[in-house]
Amino acid sequence: MKTRMPELRARYGFTQADLARLVGVQRETIVHLEKGRYNPSLRLAYRISRALHSTIEEVFSFEDEQVTDEVV
Repeated sequence: MKTRMPELRARYGFTQADLARLVGVQRETIVHLEKGRYNPSLRLAYRISRALHSTIEEVFSFEDEQVTDEVV
């Protein structure tokens, strides 16, 4: 999963610590998310996207995964 968190944080002048406080996690969680070491829960992704005034799709992308419309 890729993220635009650093770019979006910079747009609003947020540090990693600022964003962490806004969404209720530790700064280390933001670090791991930005480095691709951790995938957020849907709830956390929603909180981050709201704090960054963006949609979840604008903040996070799943470029490496193929998505199909096939129902299993």
